[in-house]
Amino acid sequence: MLYLAIKALISGIIIAAVSEIAKRSPGFGALVAALPLVSVLGMIWLWRDTHDPVGMAAHARATFWFVLPSLPMFLLIPALLNRGVPFWAALVAGCALTIALYFLMVWAAPRIGLRL
Repeated sequence: MLYLAIKALISGIIIAAVSEIAKRSPGFGALVAALPLVSVLGMIWLWRDTHDPVGMAAHARATFWFVLPSLPMFLLIPALLNRGVPFWAALVAGCALTIALYFLMVWAAPRIGLRL
């Protein structure tokens, strides 16, 4: 249980740090947010728990493919905000697009030979 609490605390600190950094410098906050810190931490926790190189490789490969459908959200949200769409509506639209693209990825991946 302590291990789970430590993982949650470290992950939460990263999220809080990104929001605080972004208040002072949106560009630097974006850089820190774009770093694959969550993925790296997830891989560290997974490795510590399993020591399974095959599973780790599969996880890293699938993470790469699932990053791709999330990228358009970061173009849609600012485009909507610049057109006067309220933040929450833009965020929901960005998340909805990402979810739709995730479903598309899950559907298309096996058809093009990807194992997610």
